[in-house]
Amino acid sequence: MRKFQALIHYFSKTELILWSSSVFLILLSFLLFAGSDPYTMIASIIGVTSLIFNAKGNPFGQLLMVVFSVFYGLISYSFSYFGEMITYLGMTAPMAVIALIAWLKNPYHGNRAEVQVNQIRKKEVFWMLLLSGIVTGIFYFILKCFHTANLIPSTLSVTTSFLAVYLTARRSPYFALLYAANDIVLIILWVLASLHDISYVSVVICFVVFLVNDLYGFVNWLKMQKRQQE
Repeated sequence: MRKFQALIHYFSKTELILWSSSVFLILLSFLLFAGSDPYTMIASIIGVTSLIFNAKGNPFGQLLMVVFSVFYGLISYSFSYFGEMITYLGMTAPMAVIALIAWLKNPYHGNRAEVQVNQIRKKEVFWMLLLSGIVTGIFYFILKCFHTANLIPSTLSVTTSFLAVYLTARRSPYFALLYAANDIVLIILWVLASLHDISYVSVVICFVVFLVNDLYGFVNWLKMQKRQQE
């Protein structure tokens, strides 16, 4: 009971309202679209829970992101979104592990529940963009060979995902902003999928919820950075 109360007090009222309303929308979308795979609901709840922990710079969020990546990879496979499957299982999940290690190694003043915010330099931004361009080019041809559905947005998802996970591992506040950009791409992808199968509307709602949470995470990380610098 004490641990539960401590967990409740760990989050602000805004964060508790954001998380609970997000879970409610996910559950509601699952009930409305009875054809939805239960894995979608489970993955969505795990994902949104990871985001609320990530917003506070808590490494536990990265651990949940690894679990979410596995579930999401399976969901993507069901609609032949091989780009999403390969991206999350082959890139997001492994880099979430790397980010978890990086966050655990860089606690803020010894507090393992909050990571030390990092600021990357312009030179690193150049190499990051160059590397993301190379990764995007390679994945484009891989996805084309797999006859991936909606090739262009799927490829763009690889780009935004790579930048997001890279910045996450580097502990930059802008990782949340890149994840928000990725959410927009994924909303488009799953809207297209829902035109063929209405059950995928639940996935669309999932990423709309993720978008709101990632934008909150970006704002909160900027506040964390300012507080830590002071």
